[in-house]
Amino acid sequence: MNKYELALVVNAKLDDEARAAAVDKAKGYIERYGGTITDVKDEGKKRLAYEIQHMTEAYYYFVLFDAEAEVPAQVEAKVRIMEPVIRFLCVRQDA
Repeated sequence: MNKYELALVVNAKLDDEARAAAVDKAKGYIERYGGTITDVKDEGKKRLAYEIQHMTEAYYYFVLFDAEAEVPAQVEAKVRIMEPVIRFLCVRQDA
């Protein structure tokens, strides 16, 4: 099992429940493909480095999880089509 971090940049125009639902959906994808979530960090609303889809701010979430090597690609394929998520990145954590 490897350690991974999934960074999610979520639309700031959504209400709290919609943002929480988007993060829960991403966590569900991780668990569906055999990953184990170890931590979820809510970094809150931050200013974007550049405008994305006419937005200057977004909410940042970091989901830490343990999984086999093929899981991140499967999770990315599902997160890519989630409308509330404007950017994402999944990286492997070094030991």
